[in-house]
Amino acid sequence: MALRVPAACLRSASESNCRSEIRAAARGGGIMMIKMSLKQHKHQHQHQRKKGAGIIFPDLSPPLGTEEEMASSHEKKAVVDRLERLFFKDVDGFLPQLCGPASTPPSGFGFSGRPVRVAYQGVQGSYCQEAATRAFSSVCNAFPCNHMEEAFQALEDKTAERAIIPIENSLDGTIDRNFDLLLRHQGVNIVGELILPVNHCLLAVPGASRSDLKRIVSHPQALSHCKKKLESMDLEIDEVPNAADAARYVSDNRISDTAVIGSKIAATEFGLQVLEQNCQDRTSTGNFNRFLQLGLVESRTIIEKIKKKGWKTTVAFSLEKGVSDLWRALWVMESRNVGVTRVEQRPNWSNPIRESGSFDYVFILDLDGSVSDSRVETALLRLKEITGDGFLRVLGSYQWKIGA
Repeated sequence: MALRVPAACLRSASESNCRSEIRAAARGGGIMMIKMSLKQHKHQHQHQRKKGAGIIFPDLSPPLGTEEEMASSHEKKAVVDRLERLFFKDVDGFLPQLCGPASTPPSGFGFSGRPVRVAYQGVQGSYCQEAATRAFSSVCNAFPCNHMEEAFQALEDKTAERAIIPIENSLDGTIDRNFDLLLRHQGVNIVGELILPVNHCLLAVPGASRSDLKRIVSHPQALSHCKKKLESMDLEIDEVPNAADAARYVSDNRISDTAVIGSKIAATEFGLQVLEQNCQDRTSTGNFNRFLQLGLVESRTIIEKIKKKGWKTTVAFSLEKGVSDLWRALWVMESRNVGVTRVEQRPNWSNPIRESGSFDYVFILDLDGSVSDSRVETALLRLKEITGDGFLRVLGSYQWKIGA
């Protein structure tokens, strides 16, 4: 049966008084739905963000030097001039922006030497928090955003210097809402990408053993990833809106007969023990989450020529002739030896229906290479030509890495 909790105990004012009642109800078989409690409990943990300074980017302009250095400097300036003519022109109200490789603060510390303020989507103990600590180290000042758009707003109001958002799971696909938010928040750019293997952990209160367990709860997506493991355990399975909130609830109320499928960082945050790691089903290709690191680029910088691997450029555009011209956009890349690693489409909010009656779309491509690479640069200039009355905007040019 699903775990149930007295509704009156969800009020923070009486939280301490009701915990013993909850434990007694859980042990004695009194049942109320944990899902109801988590839904209301979520509103008791709204994070209060502190206002702070914005990002300060270092001056990347080269100093005066030899004739060769000066010539190199002029070459870089010419690259920037061409790119600015392409991306800083107002088209269709999108205000496209040049988005070169931003200076990512190393090891979790910002340019001032203090921990970087990082907003992440979700709640404390979520996989997104885990990604934030992996991207910036555990010393970063990471805080949760319960609503997806709050992470973007945190960048725009300077509450955060960076944001981490999930964008795709290798089994379940993309999070379309975050692509829409990227298109809508024109000053927010992608400045990095982190791919992490999924590690679904079986979490329980300290001292609990597998023989004590009667049920396992988690988010539906996590439960679907662990189907074989759960079937072998032959326990009651219950879906909850948020696995991290469930982990907090089980810990706060010392519920020994209930385990949670959740992140390893949730165990650390809420004082739970990890009974087993990597509960997800084994697949031949693995199970990975893809996260984007976002930043608010406030200054135009001279972009170095990037030749090394590990760089990616994401571009969004619409086409005057619609879907039928997508092949031309892809051929622009193919004919210039620019690899396309991803194609997405989203509704075009500025022009949802074409004259023909069909829907109009924004296309999003991931390209191999930096925006300052000559192949990518010439491809984007040509792509701008074939968009016609459409728009083109670079969402980011950034490094990517795969975490262990």
